[in-house]
Amino acid sequence: MVPDDGGPATAIHIVRRNVTDTAISGVRTFGRTVDMGIESVRGGVADLIGMRFQWHEMLRQAWYLVTVTAIPAILMAVPFGVVVSVQVGNLIHQLGADSMIGAAGGLGVIQQGAPIATGLLLGGAGASAIAADLGARTVREEIDALRTMGISPVHRLVIPRVAAMLLVAPLLNILIVFVGVVSGYAVAISAQNVTPGSYWATFGSFAVVADVWISIAKAMLFGFLVVIVACQRGLEAKGGPRGVADGVNAAVVISVASIIVVNLVITQVVTMFMPLRVA
Repeated sequence: MVPDDGGPATAIHIVRRNVTDTAISGVRTFGRTVDMGIESVRGGVADLIGMRFQWHEMLRQAWYLVTVTAIPAILMAVPFGVVVSVQVGNLIHQLGADSMIGAAGGLGVIQQGAPIATGLLLGGAGASAIAADLGARTVREEIDALRTMGISPVHRLVIPRVAAMLLVAPLLNILIVFVGVVSGYAVAISAQNVTPGSYWATFGSFAVVADVWISIAKAMLFGFLVVIVACQRGLEAKGGPRGVADGVNAAVVISVASIIVVNLVITQVVTMFMPLRVA
């Protein structure tokens, strides 16, 4: 028996119970998120085949994502490309291989910088907007009204947002790659005495088309994770405005954490099966 006198045994019991409840709740939430992801993919395919896809809603959501992420993407890509070029350039200069700055800087932006920056932007601006929108609809009981009318919230609200995120993510990734590489190139030839020919020669020797495709695939995967987490937290918001704020905060935090973990796994797998090679 656990004593009720407020002693150490009671405190340990309370802590253990809270940790257990939190772990079980986390597992259940993860399961519901996975179910929503699977249902979104299946439902999206079925809506396309059945000519019921919400094209107007998808394009509206895509345009909104572009407006809130395009300028921040450029502002993030410029200093990122400069920092990579400066840091890598200083190290390579000490090794006496200045001509390799193009390969190191370009690969850093393409393989890691662009997809991570894309995921963080979508996880910050995109996830917060989606979670806030769906959370407000949930606390206003609009989602319950849709279910009462026999309309699936996943088909009506989630799937168009998933499609919009999958459309915007690769475009944003390509924009960041272009701006980041150009920024690194400008710093390399202006401040590090690298000739334009050697920069692009080494860049073309080490960066292959597969690197770009992997970068785009990672950005789309990150976007999918972001939108599913945001939709799940928004549709399960409760408790009024405070619940919506908590859902938005959870969506952003979980999205960023999942992007970092998934990127680590993908990097290890890609490095294992596609080691760096000269083109």
